[in-house]
Order: sequence, then C-alpha cells, then structure tokens
Amino acid sequence: MAKVSTSAAEARGMGYLSQSDQVTMNRNRLVQDSKVRARKLADAGYSAPVPRIDIPAPGESILATMKIGVRLMREGEYISDHDVKVANHVAHILCGGKMTPGALISEQYVLDLERQAFLSLCGEKKTAERIAHTLKTGKPLRN
Repeated sequence: MAKVSTSAAEARGMGYLSQSDQVTMNRNRLVQDSKVRARKLADAGYSAPVPRIDIPAPGESILATMKIGVRLMREGEYISDHDVKVANHVAHILCGGKMTPGALISEQYVLDLERQAFLSLCGEKKTAERIAHTLKTGKPLRN
C-alpha cells in the first residue's frame, strides 16, 4: 500500500529507522556525511557479514496465497493494475520463486530475483512515472 514517511522522525515511529540510525537533515551534505560514516566504519575494522546460504524459502504454496491476496486487493479496488504487477514480483522474490517450501536458498539467489524483477519493472512506463513522481514529490504515485 506504499506507506512512506515524510521525515526521519516519522520513519522512526513507523519502525523504518532505529534510534541509532544517523540522519542528515541537509540534502547537500548527504554524500559528504555518508563518506565520513563509511570511513569511520572502515577505520573501526568493519567487514561485511558472510552472506547466508541457508535461508528456507517459503515456496510455491505461500506464493500462491500471496497472489490470491493481491488479486483480492485488486478486485476490491484497493490497488491498481500496475500495483498488481509490482506486488506479484515482490511475492515471487519473498517466496524464493517457484521453490519447494523449505528449500534452502542463498542471499545471492534472493538478490538475483530482486534484480530480475527490478529490471523487468524498469521497462514499464508506469514504473518510470512512479519513480519520477516519488523523486519529485516524496510521495507514491497510484497509477
């Protein structure tokens, strides 16, 4: 349903940010502040965690349930036709695709599914309109 925050404080209240997450109020400082934070992490010895390879996939049965939910939302006119397309891609990613429930998948596999969906959606005019609108207004477009 594209619930977005309009500020860092609201994002914290919605659980999108934790109290320890740093916030840059001045857009002109985003890159500089990010570089400083990245340098501090590197200097402190940060290394990325080892990617998981043992994530149990919800699989086809949960995927089917999610698709039914998406269909019901469309029939109830809560979402648009393009929302259906996006939601079905998200369901596919979250379920690990058409997998046997419980099959082990890797983080990289999930990232690959996400990349495929993103590239597919980027080819859609309505996706481009949504991205442009969100960048311009900070609010989602229901098209």
